[in-house]
Amino acid sequence: MLYLENIGRYFLMIKEVFRKPTKWGIMKNLILKEIDDLIYGSLGIIIFISFFIGGVVAIQTALNIDNPLIPKYLIGFTTRQSVILEFAPTFCSIIMAGKVGSYITSSIGTMRVTEQIDALEVMGVNSLNYLVFPKIIALLLYPFVIAISMYLGILGGWIAAVFGDYTTNAEFIKGLQIDFNPFHVFYAFFKTFVFAFILATIPSFYGYYMKGGALEVGKASTTSFVWTSVVIIIVNYLITQMLLG
Repeated sequence: MLYLENIGRYFLMIKEVFRKPTKWGIMKNLILKEIDDLIYGSLGIIIFISFFIGGVVAIQTALNIDNPLIPKYLIGFTTRQSVILEFAPTFCSIIMAGKVGSYITSSIGTMRVTEQIDALEVMGVNSLNYLVFPKIIALLLYPFVIAISMYLGILGGWIAAVFGDYTTNAEFIKGLQIDFNPFHVFYAFFKTFVFAFILATIPSFYGYYMKGGALEVGKASTTSFVWTSVVIIIVNYLITQMLLG
């Protein structure tokens, strides 16, 4: 029953976010700040992880191709498919649930504890629109982060495979090009947009409705990470079943 109640409150929160918008002059500055904190501030970890995971995928694929009849271009093909279909959009989103989600929950939760949200309400400001809407808009740029992740993942795979002498440059490039389906890129970016909305709203929900003091802020951050990751995995399954099943 508690979970059902939370789901109801979550959808009521989403409705409230888009009601009674804050003045554009104020909202513009809030959005730019959120872009800096949530998008630009996350590039470092995404770049680092994407590059090396792409290399690991290529190496593991090469080590499992021990039959001389299996063409070496499959290293490039597998790296491309793994990075575009799952690693970049899904795995990176779970990482972002830890980094960005915890930040969102703790920042809003701290405002709740210090009664700053109550002060906004007293001034007649729609606190949900003021706090959550800029995060939703900022995370609309999240697909650009995933595009960088895709590029660097494939680049990392190419460097690991070619310079590790697992395959030739020509074979790896052939694997990248063979049987390429542009719909897979659309699929990846479509679910990235959905994940971006989840990353902005679920952590905000747990931060906004938390009760207690500083200790509860930490607990709310942990809970938001867990549930954001769970929802991302479930939604990933549903979108995959609908678009690729």
